[in-house]
Amino acid sequence: MEILYFNELESTQTYLQTYLIEEVKNKKLTLPFTVMAKKQTKGIGSRDNSWEGGEGNLFFSIAISIDDLPDDLPLSSASIYFSYIMKKVLSEYAEDIWVKWPNDLYKNKDKIGGTITKKIDNILLCGMGINLQKNSNSFEALNLNVEPMVLLKKYLFTLENYPSWKHIFSQYRIEFGRTKEFFAHVDGDYKSLDKAILSEDGSLIIDNKRVYNIR
Repeated sequence: MEILYFNELESTQTYLQTYLIEEVKNKKLTLPFTVMAKKQTKGIGSRDNSWEGGEGNLFFSIAISIDDLPDDLPLSSASIYFSYIMKKVLSEYAEDIWVKWPNDLYKNKDKIGGTITKKIDNILLCGMGINLQKNSNSFEALNLNVEPMVLLKKYLFTLENYPSWKHIFSQYRIEFGRTKEFFAHVDGDYKSLDKAILSEDGSLIIDNKRVYNIR
């Protein structure tokens, strides 16, 4: 998978969405494709929050044709899918890494990263920010002695096998109980996930209402 590398970008996700998607549409660029930045100054997080950080942390976005993704992947659960694959890669370097529903990467009780996905036509954009070596955005860092590019290449190698949603979900559901200790923003409200029920498509049942994890 080709990687376009920058010393600094406002946002890998914005750059990919603004500049490169047109190149794909004009058939000047083939998918999948990755944009990585050494430093990100105005990254996009959930609910219009930002995700910034300096050198030593990991910032990247991938553009993938939906046709290349597993047939059984619910697009509303793409953030879980991409996050859990990263969790497996990070677990080679650190213990107690897990995915909090719907898109956050945690080490024990501390958030260390997150994922955001967006569909444009037949293309899925996945952006990820992880505090590898430095705390940022008031979140903790893993303090790993690993270069971001090394980690990204390992992640892309793992991702290119495109494991099925069924395979990823069967592992994710085992650790879902940890999510129940937290809260989540649901339709503008901050709701406890203590009694949330995880569905096969990655959505939750909260107060008899189905909540999809589009991030």
